Amino acid sequence: MSLPRQVSMFFGVGVISVVADYLTFYVLLNLLDIDEVPAALGGYAVGGLVNYLLNRSHTFDTERSHLEAGWRFMAVMAVGFTLTGLFMHVFVERLDLHPWLSRVMTTGLVFCWNFVAHRAWSFAAKG
Repeated sequence: MSLPRQVSMFFGVGVISVVADYLTFYVLLNLLDIDEVPAALGGYAVGGLVNYLLNRSHTFDTERSHLEAGWRFMAVMAVGFTLTGLFMHVFVERLDLHPWLSRVMTTGLVFCWNFVAHRAWSFAAKG
């Protein structure tokens, strides 16, 4: 798949993942009254699961097994999880920005990391 098509597919999968992420964030933040940073991390985890399943089947043509691609995906997501917590903490706690604005900005920043790392490592060709 060409790079522009792959980026657009990754973006489309990302939209679906963000819906799962933000729905979880909303429920944790507003219905269960969980603080912003843990709520964002819960959303990131749910969105990450959706993201793996869809990207594996639709975005990245990989010859890696689920086991091999899965642990790589989890390693990349662990960095993204850490970045999500860090950015949310800075935006909400330090800069006193609105939780939803903080979540949107964090999503954009972590999206860039995730695409590059998944393309270059998680789902990259063996060899």
